[in-house]
Amino acid sequence: MKIDIDRVETVTPETLIGDMVLFHPETAELLFSIGMHCLGCPSSGVETVSEAAEVHGLDADELVSRLNAIIKK
Repeated sequence: MKIDIDRVETVTPETLIGDMVLFHPETAELLFSIGMHCLGCPSSGVETVSEAAEVHGLDADELVSRLNAIIKK
């Protein structure tokens, strides 16, 4: 897994799912609730939020917004 040296302070479409969950485990609940159950699978370390949204038929910008709302609490 590539770990962003600056941590994940803000989620972008290019943020890796694995990095985001590593630094912000509170985001996992949202991901599970919308059907993203692959947090522990190998692809989470190389899959971006945008790619995951596309695979799951979700709007990437809306997902980014919801994830940022969670980590900014």
